[in-house]
Amino acid sequence: MNLPNRITIIRVFMIPLYLVFMLIPQIPYGRYIAGVVFVIAALTDALDGYIARKHNLITNFGKFMDPLADKLLVCSALICFVEFHLMPGWIAIIIIAREFIVSGFRLIASDNGVVLAAGWWGKIKTNVQVVMSVMLTVNLDFAFINVLEIIAIYLSLALTIISMMDYLIKNRRLLFNNK
Repeated sequence: MNLPNRITIIRVFMIPLYLVFMLIPQIPYGRYIAGVVFVIAALTDALDGYIARKHNLITNFGKFMDPLADKLLVCSALICFVEFHLMPGWIAIIIIAREFIVSGFRLIASDNGVVLAAGWWGKIKTNVQVVMSVMLTVNLDFAFINVLEIIAIYLSLALTIISMMDYLIKNRRLLFNNK
């Protein structure tokens, strides 16, 4: 197993660690530690991709597990935010549904021998989701920060929808390909 794939596996194992610190209120500074774990996990996503591309270490395992690890991390955080009433459930559902739709679309593309790269809207969406997730994980109770959290939630929602529409429109020919 190469280094980028090991980093991806580490990210997967960071998800339960994030959940422990996020969900067990008896752990001192647990939410802050969960925030740090989330940041490290998000950074490993960029790191494994960079190493894989730079050293030509792209594998089928990595193509499958890297986006899956990202989706598991984000979905885990979103479910926690709904549990703690930090985010409306309908927003989490839309964000999670987008991930399923894009993943399904990538499967269709793969069946047609096409690899779909992430677009700029998707990359911006991901970065906003990371910032939002860290803010909601740490959940500092200051009026200004609370306003920023709400802005981050709705900006994340808007970018989720925009990035999905951009992705589907740019690649719509794959839906109707009869190969």
